[in-house]
Amino acid sequence: MGFFDKFKLSRLTEGLGKTRETLREKLSVITKGKTGIDDDFLEELETILVGADVGVETTLGIVDAITDRAKNETYSSEAELNGMLMAVMQQMLAETGQDHPVDFHAQLPAKPYVILIVGVNGAGKTTSVAKLAHNYEQAGKKVIIAAADTFRAAAYEQLKIWADRAGVPIIGQGQGADPASVVFDAVSSAVSRNADVVLVDTAGRLHNKSHLMEELAKIMRVAKKKIPEAPHEVLLVLDGTTGQNAVQQAREFTKFVHVTGLVVTKLDGTSKGGIVLSISRELNLPVKYIGVGEKIDDLQLFDRSAFVEALLGREPK
Repeated sequence: MGFFDKFKLSRLTEGLGKTRETLREKLSVITKGKTGIDDDFLEELETILVGADVGVETTLGIVDAITDRAKNETYSSEAELNGMLMAVMQQMLAETGQDHPVDFHAQLPAKPYVILIVGVNGAGKTTSVAKLAHNYEQAGKKVIIAAADTFRAAAYEQLKIWADRAGVPIIGQGQGADPASVVFDAVSSAVSRNADVVLVDTAGRLHNKSHLMEELAKIMRVAKKKIPEAPHEVLLVLDGTTGQNAVQQAREFTKFVHVTGLVVTKLDGTSKGGIVLSISRELNLPVKYIGVGEKIDDLQLFDRSAFVEALLGREPK
């Protein structure tokens, strides 16, 4: 493992500290001295996982998988029990899609590559746009940000501050402008400037839900006028600290918008990081990025193996 990989894993482990401490303490109690799986173990495990906001449906899926494995496998130590739990969680995440998205340094499948960022206000949508821009810029990509949240007061100014930190240009028209017009200008500019990536920040709230979804649909139609395949990705940003409310928000968005992946933010601020498992499994959508801090480089590609290791207390080697 290279230095930067160790650094990222260290930041991930640190960011999931609150959740890991809670899980490690409780799991150590129920696995101590255990050499097998019985009904008491499964019942206590279920309580622990629900408490970590893994969600009832996902928790039952984990318990069922462990029960099935216990029929054919034996466990002679706490370490083996913990390893089995990790394997079940990793497999569950694997069933929702790819291990993790293509690295920022990799060649993009289209140019310009248009990414629409959606989500409710307060979820970390604007900062996620800037952090994605930073990662792509650091990887040598030319990035343009479209400030298409023209409904919220000071949204452009907030995004401009973050865009300056990321060192990427921003295109916007201020509050009250037509968001679709902003996107058209941004995509047109990306084509003329030979840019690699267009990141579109959208409104998280309009006058009502149907109005918001209509606006998003209009933005996508306008983008297609310049680039027929756009948007190439639609990322839904969810606040990890809101727990099961994030799952409900995602269900609402996916009714109206074809979401291709999830960004789960603020995992450093909660002891219920298990929500990532719940969101991914119950929506059958891949988590592509996670936020483990407030700095501009604290958005990471989601790696299910590293996530589960950090969640259950394994330290980076």
